[in-house]
Amino acid sequence: MTLFFVLISCKNNSTETNSEQSTKDTITKNERSTAEVELTAEQIKSIDLQTGSVEQRNFKSTIKVNGKLMLPPQNQAQVSILTGGIVKTINVTEGSFVKEGQTLATIVNNEVIQLQQDYLENKSQLEYLQAEFKRQKELQEDRINATKTLQQVQNELSIAQAKQKGLQTKLQLQGVNAANISTSNFTNHIAISAPISGFIRRINLTIGKFADANTILFDIVDNRFLHLDLTLFEKDISKVKIGNKVVFTDAKGAGHTHTATIFSLNKSFEDNQQAILAHAKIEGITETLLPGMYVEARIQIDNYKTSALPNDAVVSNGDEHYIYVETKKNQYTQIAIKIGISDMGFTEILPLEELPENAKVVTKGAYYLLSQLTKGSGEE
Repeated sequence: MTLFFVLISCKNNSTETNSEQSTKDTITKNERSTAEVELTAEQIKSIDLQTGSVEQRNFKSTIKVNGKLMLPPQNQAQVSILTGGIVKTINVTEGSFVKEGQTLATIVNNEVIQLQQDYLENKSQLEYLQAEFKRQKELQEDRINATKTLQQVQNELSIAQAKQKGLQTKLQLQGVNAANISTSNFTNHIAISAPISGFIRRINLTIGKFADANTILFDIVDNRFLHLDLTLFEKDISKVKIGNKVVFTDAKGAGHTHTATIFSLNKSFEDNQQAILAHAKIEGITETLLPGMYVEARIQIDNYKTSALPNDAVVSNGDEHYIYVETKKNQYTQIAIKIGISDMGFTEILPLEELPENAKVVTKGAYYLLSQLTKGSGEE
C-alpha cells in the first residue's frame, strides 16, 4: 500500500509539471507572435532609423534590354570647306552652343577675290545687255533692225544671267554675300558657318594652320534630339509595340531614371544577331545624357498598381520576410509579409495581416530591429 501511494504521488507531480511546461510554451509562443522591439532615443539616433508610408506604385511587367543613346543624322553635322585657306579666326570653343548660320571661323583665301571680280564684271555686262535688248526690241517693233540681231542679243543676255546666278551661288558657298560686293570692298576672308544649331563637340583647327578643302573642321551635335536604340531579341519582338513606355538609367546609377516612348521598330535583323533595334524618344533631356552612352532599360509591357515600400524596408530571415510598423513612440512591431516583384528601388509587399491605417513603416534601420529580435533565438 505504501508503494501504491508513492506511485500515485509521482504521477500527479508529473502531470502538474507537464501542465506548467505547456502553459510556459503557450506564453512564449504568444510573446513571439507579438514580436515587438522597443528602442531608446540613443539607439534610434545611432542607426539613423527612419519611417515612411506604404506607397501605391505602378509596377510593370517589363523586358530588360540594353541600348545606346543615339542622334538622328539630321541632328549632327561635320563642317568642312570647298577651298582651302589659312585660318584667320576661331570664334567658338568646344562644348559651346551655336545657332544655325553663326560664324564658327574665318579663313584667308585669295581665290575668292577672283570670284568677286568675275561677279562684278559679269554684273556690268549683264546691265549692258539688258539695256541693249530693250533697245533692239524697240527697233524690232519699228521694223528698223533685223530679227536675227534681236535674237543674238537675247541669247547673250540669257548666258550672262545664267553666269551671274552661278557666280552668286559660288560666292554664297564661300560665305560671301554677293549683294555686299563692290569695287571698294573686296574681301579675301571666307566665313565658315554652322549648318545646324547644336553643341560644338570637336574643333580640328588652330590659328595660322592651312585648312584643307573637304577636311572636317568642326563636329556639331544637337543633343535635344537624342533617342534610344534598344536591342530587342527575337523572343521578345512580339511583346513590344509602338507606344510602349521605357524606363532607363544613366551613368549616375539606378537613382537617376529617365522615361522614353517607343516610336519605331526596325523591320530586319541586325548583322550577326537575331535581334532588331527599337527606337524610343526620350522625355525631358538632361545634360547627363550624351550621344554614345550605353544604358540599361526596361520596356514596360503590362501595368498594375500595388502596395510597395523601399527595398531597405523589407528584411528577410530565411524564407520569411518582415516589415516593422511603429505602434508607439520608439516601439516597433514585426509584421510578416510576402513579397512580389522589385523594380527601381521598390518592392511589392503583400502583408499577411491587416496594416493599421496610415501605418508608419521603418524604411531605414529595419535590419537592426530584426537582429534585436533574433539575437537570442539560438539560446531559445
